[in-house]
Amino acid sequence: MYGSQPAWACSHLDDPRRATVRPGSVPHGSCGAGEAWSRVTSPTCLLRAAPLGKDSAKIGQRRPTFAVHLGHLSGMLEAVTAEWTTSESQHQPVKTRRGSAYREKAAVRGPRSRRPGAPVAAPGLGRAQEGLTKSLHWPSWQSHRAYVGARRRRRRLRRASRRTWPGRHPVAAGSVALLALLTPVSVSLAGALTSPALGLSVPSRFAEWLRDNGGGSVVNAVENWWYSHHPPPVGGRPLAAALPTRQHIHLATTGAHGEVAAHLPTPAPLASFARPSLPGEGAWKPVGRLVMGIPAVYETFLRPDADHTSVVDGVAWLDTKLLSATLYSGSYIPGGGPYKYTAPIEPGAARSLVAAFNAGFRMPDANGGYYTQGETVIPLRSGAASFVIYRNGSATVGAWGSDVTMTPDVVAVRQNLQLLVDNGQPVPGLNAYDTSTWGNTLGNQVYVSRSGIGVTRDGALVYVGGPFLNITDLANLLVRAGAVRAMELDINTDWVNFATFAPTTPTGLASPANATDLLPLADMAGPPTRYFVTWWARDFITMSAR
Repeated sequence: MYGSQPAWACSHLDDPRRATVRPGSVPHGSCGAGEAWSRVTSPTCLLRAAPLGKDSAKIGQRRPTFAVHLGHLSGMLEAVTAEWTTSESQHQPVKTRRGSAYREKAAVRGPRSRRPGAPVAAPGLGRAQEGLTKSLHWPSWQSHRAYVGARRRRRRLRRASRRTWPGRHPVAAGSVALLALLTPVSVSLAGALTSPALGLSVPSRFAEWLRDNGGGSVVNAVENWWYSHHPPPVGGRPLAAALPTRQHIHLATTGAHGEVAAHLPTPAPLASFARPSLPGEGAWKPVGRLVMGIPAVYETFLRPDADHTSVVDGVAWLDTKLLSATLYSGSYIPGGGPYKYTAPIEPGAARSLVAAFNAGFRMPDANGGYYTQGETVIPLRSGAASFVIYRNGSATVGAWGSDVTMTPDVVAVRQNLQLLVDNGQPVPGLNAYDTSTWGNTLGNQVYVSRSGIGVTRDGALVYVGGPFLNITDLANLLVRAGAVRAMELDINTDWVNFATFAPTTPTGLASPANATDLLPLADMAGPPTRYFVTWWARDFITMSAR
């Protein structure tokens, strides 16, 4: 009935705490099986039930189930009770229902049905357990508090006996060491979070700080997740706040009256990617300061594709015969310095300023070089997409080493990735899901604010910028604007900006007060104020009247 037949033995010791049972042995002397059961409550006897057989040696290595001793019996009773309860519950009658009558049948387990390693209960042990439970007293909370207090006093004594201060005060020493390690990090992070040059918002500044300190992969993962879960809406019409209006356009005249400057022909209207076209979509309008009485900048807007019909992106056309380009360098991008041309724009340059726009990526992400004022700040890379400025103020876009090269007339070169448009078409193999070539800072399977600059066949510059663009959308817009070669500039909401300036007088100072963004604030969050403050540490490009 109980599987293997248990054997019992015990030995009397002088110290009741060391009383043991040798499982698997045969009763001997005056302490046999019967004596063992009759003396369960004795403080000098310890019992253990174990089956005979090959497993008896393993069971003998286990700790005793309980020790019957006045000082330690309370700690052992729970384990003994659990074994006895489990053993006896396996042999209780179980009521089962068949039809409308109840029957009792014994749950008998053979040797194979018993769980391996389970203890075997001895007959009659339940009465002994009941007697023990009635006679025992559990320790009180006062004794537990006394034990805890004694343990704390022993710890304090051990710490006080140590020779060094860190040994006597380990928590304080660890806190001081951690503070010393984190102080440089805290100072660096605090400086970044309070620097407007790293972004318009605290999250943007924190992201830039992480990129500068080896956390670029974390930023990429978070931004990819965010933009992937916030795609542009499909269908619909643009909000009124996203469309340029007449109040958004300003004109002012500069230069001597009666003079006729050489200029490029006015660009032709652009066809929309979406149907039907919106009022004013693709139609050029002159903006900004006039040069010799002639508009030097024209702007329009387009929707990037036929699906996202509520998205609006801006397009600007710049006459390079009327305008002169200048590359302004920053202490953050490209780094180093000091530079002759850096933010803020000086009043002398502001008197002829017509437009300004953002440059490219951070130099670690640009995969290219930087040259200005006759100095190579970062070595130029052959084949990289390059914005090149010449001594006479003209500018163009091309691949370094083939379309453009270093000559004595070159005064500035800003490289960023590789050409996006070549020979009037998007470059072969352009893939919107390529996250390794076109800016893995955000990935390109998501729609983000992007910008790009290109050159037309007659030498004009075209700028495209706005929200919810992937890399193929940007290339298609540049081609639609007439670019034969084009490159991607910076991306992300805080960095994309194109602004024109229209002071009230012909030679008035350009300032944020008379500046207008290519798109309203709803679509182009970065304000033109950045070009006139000392803390702006990124590079940018200005276009001024010749």
